[in-house]
Amino acid sequence: MHIAIAGNIGAGKTTLTKKLASHYGWEAFIETVETNPYLKDFYEDMPRWSFHLQVFFLSSRFKQVVQIYNNPRNLIQDRSIYEDAYIFANNLYVSGLMAPREYKNYLQLFESMIQLVQPPHLLVYLRADLPKLLQQIGKRGRDYEANISVEYLQSLNQHYENWISGYTAGELLIIDVNNLDFVNNPGDMSFIISQVDQAIRTIPA
Repeated sequence: MHIAIAGNIGAGKTTLTKKLASHYGWEAFIETVETNPYLKDFYEDMPRWSFHLQVFFLSSRFKQVVQIYNNPRNLIQDRSIYEDAYIFANNLYVSGLMAPREYKNYLQLFESMIQLVQPPHLLVYLRADLPKLLQQIGKRGRDYEANISVEYLQSLNQHYENWISGYTAGELLIIDVNNLDFVNNPGDMSFIISQVDQAIRTIPA
């Protein structure tokens, strides 16, 4: 069983990935953020570093996918490889923050990789509006995230909604987390687990 947790920056993907992995006794695959050497530079100068940042994330995610494919255990992944291309890279290109030739190069890499990728059995999308995202980003206090603009987050949210509306690669579970606090409220976490349990039961054996 392969579950992927999807959602915008600050939606709570990493925290939920760890909590669900602990609950089910599954292995967690966490997104490489802190070790990304381009992240701080990217938020300070997006056009200059967008291609480098996205290629690093794509390479890291593909390594994860290979490990997942060869892993016999049930596992939960923090963000899918599809989000790297369909959400973040596309948003940068549409926003004029990634040059057309760099975006074309990026897509060629992605399309080569995606031929070897199996989609997750279940994609859990954490839907969060701007106030929730900004609150969560502020709580974790990462210096390099201080430069994230509201417009950038809003554009990412729109890309997520467009992508999710046409997602057919596997089972999909949408959880609105705007009024949930699954970190501090056990009832909210129990609600999410019940939703995931129900979704898992719909997956063909």
